[in-house]
Amino acid sequence: MFTQGEVYRRRELHEKYGGQQQGGISTPSEHNLIFLFTSERGEEHGYSDGWKDNKIFLYTGEGQRGDMTFTRGNKAIRDHLEDGKDIHMFRQTRKGYVEYVGQMIYSGYHHKDGPDTDGIVRKMIVFELAPVE
Repeated sequence: MFTQGEVYRRRELHEKYGGQQQGGISTPSEHNLIFLFTSERGEEHGYSDGWKDNKIFLYTGEGQRGDMTFTRGNKAIRDHLEDGKDIHMFRQTRKGYVEYVGQMIYSGYHHKDGPDTDGIVRKMIVFELAPVE
């Protein structure tokens, strides 16, 4: 479906599969897919994604203000296995372009305190995602 390391235009992914074109979590309704997009730009909203020991990817949930909850995209990630959906992660390389990181599987989550868009400390969901071998 996707080739690891290949760069795609994000707009073309949405034209082919659907899903929300803004934000980090996209859930195309016509396909059993969840797209995750990670970028350094997320840090302006308090997000800090990245690898832990090169084995688990820590991915910050959605929600720019207030405590994060298990609704919308956050719920989709948590429940993807029971819902029969595959998670595919992409990393922004430049505006409008994303590199395919790989297929991921939810392995857990934890909370951390961090600032929202307005700088107010809130409870954030941090997903623990493992690459599918």
